[in-house]
Amino acid sequence: MRNLYFEDIEVGMKIESAARTVTETDIVMFAALTGDWNPIHTDAEFAKNTIFGQRIAHGLLTLSIVAGLLVRLGLTERTIVAFYGIDKLRFTNPVFIGDTIKAVLEVVGKEDKEGKPYGVVVYDIKGVKQTGEVVLSYTSRVAILKRNSN
Repeated sequence: MRNLYFEDIEVGMKIESAARTVTETDIVMFAALTGDWNPIHTDAEFAKNTIFGQRIAHGLLTLSIVAGLLVRLGLTERTIVAFYGIDKLRFTNPVFIGDTIKAVLEVVGKEDKEGKPYGVVVYDIKGVKQTGEVVLSYTSRVAILKRNSN
């Protein structure tokens, strides 16, 4: 599936991405980019004494990885108009160095914007690690071009 238009997307569609392993380099680069050097992410000795027993990936790094996995699907690469936002974002389980994450997307709604060249698609998105545990979930709204909008 590539470059789906608003009309091509149906409520109930469910798509799973490829998977990606979270590395120590990912965490260090994210900390450097954002300035978030919290020791729960970057200090192995500190993290040993937390409830997780080891370093965990930043929640926003995990969200970014999930978003990137969805972009790699190429579903709306040339038909997306705008990203409207995220609702109900929850980080439900930790992600450790070496965990492998995939994204699961389900279309849960569509809003036809009468007179506009786009409609809004509502997705339920989950990040799932190799154990089957959901590590994050959220609802996303995206404006997608209608087929004859050009």
